[in-house]
Amino acid sequence: MEAIAKLNNVPTSPRKMRLVADLVRGEKVNKALNILKFEPKQGAARLEKLLLSAISNWQNKNEDVNLEDADLYVKSITVDSGRVLKRLRPAPQGRAHRIRKRSNHVTMILDSAAPVEQKEVTKDKKEDK
Repeated sequence: MEAIAKLNNVPTSPRKMRLVADLVRGEKVNKALNILKFEPKQGAARLEKLLLSAISNWQNKNEDVNLEDADLYVKSITVDSGRVLKRLRPAPQGRAHRIRKRSNHVTMILDSAAPVEQKEVTKDKKEDK
């Protein structure tokens, strides 16, 4: 079973966020949390919070499965560009330089490496009278 978490309009450039996202792509959840906790880059704290949200979403979907037995990993993480705020900065000789303040959208998908046990359906046997 998969769990999805999204983070929209993060005021960080997509290029900077992809550097952090590449560190945790394909990693086990515990290892990814440790990487993000000690990473000094700008987007690491936001991705750590997003990963915790994805774990919570997975637990809500699979209440009967234990989290430790599921062996969760980061299946995919994508960073797309969001809206761009355009600002002007004064430049010499009456000119103006355009400043682009970029933002991004992050989508994280967790999956279970261990097969989730399916409940077996037993057929009722008819009793002979």
